[in-house]
Parts: sequence; structure tokens; C-alpha cells
Amino acid sequence: MSASEIVSKVWNYAHVLRDDGVGYGDYVEQITFLIFLKMADEREESGQQVAVPDEYSWAKLVKLDGDALEVQYRHTLEGLGKQDGMLGTIFRKAQNKIQDPAKLERLIKMIEKEAWSTLPVDVKGEIYEGLLERNAQDVKGGAGQYFTPRPLIEAMVEVMQPDVMDTVADPACGTGGFLLAAYDYMAPNAHSKKEQKHLRESALRGNDIVDSVTRLCAMNLYLHGIGSADGDCPVISQDALAKEVGDNDRVDMVLANPPFGKKSSITVISEKTGKAESEKLTYEREDFWATTSNKQLNFVQHIANMLKIDGKAAVVVPDNVLFEGGAGETVRKNLLERCDLHTILRLPTGIFYAQGVKANVIFFDAKPASKTAWTKKVWIYDFRTNVHMTLKTKRLVKSDFDEFIECYKPDDRKKRSESEKTERWKSYTYEEIIARDKTNLDIFWLKDDSLEDTENLPAPEVLAAEIVEQLEVALTEFRSVEDILVVNGEAV
Repeated sequence: MSASEIVSKVWNYAHVLRDDGVGYGDYVEQITFLIFLKMADEREESGQQVAVPDEYSWAKLVKLDGDALEVQYRHTLEGLGKQDGMLGTIFRKAQNKIQDPAKLERLIKMIEKEAWSTLPVDVKGEIYEGLLERNAQDVKGGAGQYFTPRPLIEAMVEVMQPDVMDTVADPACGTGGFLLAAYDYMAPNAHSKKEQKHLRESALRGNDIVDSVTRLCAMNLYLHGIGSADGDCPVISQDALAKEVGDNDRVDMVLANPPFGKKSSITVISEKTGKAESEKLTYEREDFWATTSNKQLNFVQHIANMLKIDGKAAVVVPDNVLFEGGAGETVRKNLLERCDLHTILRLPTGIFYAQGVKANVIFFDAKPASKTAWTKKVWIYDFRTNVHMTLKTKRLVKSDFDEFIECYKPDDRKKRSESEKTERWKSYTYEEIIARDKTNLDIFWLKDDSLEDTENLPAPEVLAAEIVEQLEVALTEFRSVEDILVVNGEAV
């Protein structure tokens, strides 16, 4: 059975469980637990030592049915969640979401039929990533809300060129797309035992604030041959912004798409009024250039601090990071001065599962302290103007970035030049940018053909999709305002 056939088979059962109130995300979680246990059992049968205690083994589960199965499964999840390393990460705060023992038994039998350990690593990874992407497509929110398109990830990794002995990190790793793409790029160059060991055990670092997402990432890496069941996990579940970066925490490269969302806030009960109130969540860190509740600006500052001298970063950010005043201006000025912000890639809309997202990729290198600004020139590639993408009719593909990669000159950025072949590639000096109002980096120069000539409007289905996107964005904004009013007790 092919990888796609296995994905379809496993995913189809999600619809059965949906009727019992098991969401797609919960289903993928349960699949994660069961596949891990099945693989551990297979490896034990082949003579390998595994970290799973006998009392929580797959063999215990497959022998049971009815209520006894449900009780054993629940105890297994609770027990493994208390373990260290990879086990503890995958099973941290794990709960059984399949309350019907008959359906749980059916799912176990379905997984039992496949010999997961004998499948090639790339096939196992493909199966699991297929499930994750199905979840992102169907949910369109939560972890899938800003599920980074694979072609974009691959293009970013291709121009960043991680070296086989580099340490690569993602402080908002999600299900591990960037880490795995970096691994795939580095693996063919790992020839010595030292290089292979580094790549397998210490090259990749990630963390995510959501336990359930971290476990999906850990499992994704494990199925690709990264880490081990009885060793430390490459990813951890914690708020990356909560503490300052230590000297031992710095890395050679950061690849990331931090969560967009709204400004960070928490709901508290006022001691005076007894009412629920919204309170902005800010991070007081001495290594930050500005104190703000804007998560995206905080991530940019955090990532800049994560890098070793001459370390490189490629980060997906929303438009507001490029133009927002106040703290945004402070962050941009410091980024231009303290780092070499050499490239901005303006992304088209319609490539993310969340509707109406306007995003960019900023590329910068960390530099030592200097009296003068490190950024001399910022190159911008406009892949947004007159580009119309949708998830259904015109999906993003890797070849869409060929021109950008050519302009980027990853082998030698000194060879960059404004090309006669394309108007999408343009440079601005540090002096030109710093003279702009609020050091605005949201720069565009191409004319939108659809505004100039009605004959150049996109296809009707694309236009309809864009209208739907804008309406959904507007509706989301109205709902967020409503939520704020309710929290502050201003709604009637």
C-alpha cells in the first residue's frame, strides 16, 4: 500500500470519530500515540531496546477490548506522560479522546495491520506529514491556521543553505516543517559518523508553546529518523519569549514562521469591579530593543538574539512588522543597525490556510557591535503584486520561486544586481530607508494591473476567492472587536 493510500485509509476513519465529537486535531494526536507504541513494539520484537515500560506497551493494548481497553489506554497515556526525553514530550498531558471502546479497538486494529518500522523513513514521514496537512486543510484554524506551505519552506531553505554541522532552530516550530526541510537539505552532505550523529541528535532545535503541537512535531521528527525514543527530544514545549537567550542557546541559523494572531493578552478578574478584563501581555526582557505586546515584533527581537555572530535568519512576518509605528519603528531601526537586513520577499495572498494573510519573509544576518549600521542595502522581491494564488485553483509550487532564488544569489550575494529580466527585484540603500516615515519597510513600486485595466482582472474563480478572503478577514476583525467589548464589559 502506498503512502497516499495509507493516509487516505487512516484519515477516512477521522470522519467516523467526528460524529462522536472527536475533532481532526484530537484524532491526529491519538494516531500519534498509537503509531509510536506500535513502532516501539516492532523494534522490541526485532531485538532493539525500547524506552516504553512493559506495563504501557502495545502488546498490552492489542489483547484487550471493551472497557478494559479504554482503561488500559488511559493509564498508558498518563504513565508515559511522566517519562523523560522523547517519550515525555510526545505523551505530555496526553488524554484519551476516543471514549467509545469499540471505535478505539477498531483504530488499534487498523494500525496493527501496518508494519511501520519496516517502512522507509521517507515513506513514514510522508504518511505523517500527509495527516498533518489534512488536519490543517480541514481545520483551517489553530495549528493549521498558518501552516507554512511546503514550497515556501523549501525555497527559504534553498537560499539559506544550512551547513551539515550547523545548529538550526525554530522557536515556533509547529509540526516541524522548517526543521525537516533543513534536515533534508543537510543530510546528503553528512558523510562522516560525526556529521551523521550531529545531524541526528543535535543539529535541530525547536519549541512551541502548545503541548499538542509540540508532540506532533516530536513525532514528525522521530518518524524521519531524528532523535530516539530513549534520548532527549529535539523540541520542547515552552514559551520561547519567556526568557532571555543564554550564550549556550545561540544557533547558526533560524528558520521560522511565528504565529501571527492578535496582540498578546490575558483575561483577568478585576479586584475592584469583579468583572473580566483584558490585560496586554508584554515581555520585560533586557535583551529586547523595545517592550511591546505585539508577538511578531517580540519574535523578531528574540530571533535576532538567538543567532551567533554571522548567524543567519529567515523569518515569515505579517505586513504590520514592516510598517507599524512606535515599537515597530524601534525594532526595525535596531534590526537595520545591529544586523544586516539584506532581503525582503513579499508573499502573495491566498497561499495560507487562513484567509487574507499578507506576509513577507525577512532575511538577516547577525553581526558584532558596531558604531555604524550593518545594513547597507535592502533587496526586495515583490512576489505579491499581480500574483493571484488560491488553495484550490492555483496553488503555490516550488517553481514559483525560481526567479526569486536566481535573484537572491545564495552562493554569493555580492553578485546581486537589478535584472533587466524582471521588475520585481529592486534595492534600496540604508539611507533611503532610514529617511522614510517610521523607517517603513513596506515598500512596493509595481502597478497593480487590475486597478489600471479591468481587462487584466484575474479569473472569476480567483476573484471570487479573493472577495471571500477579504470578507472573512473583515468578519474576523469585527469578531475580535466584539470579544474585546464583551471582556471589558462594554457589550449590552
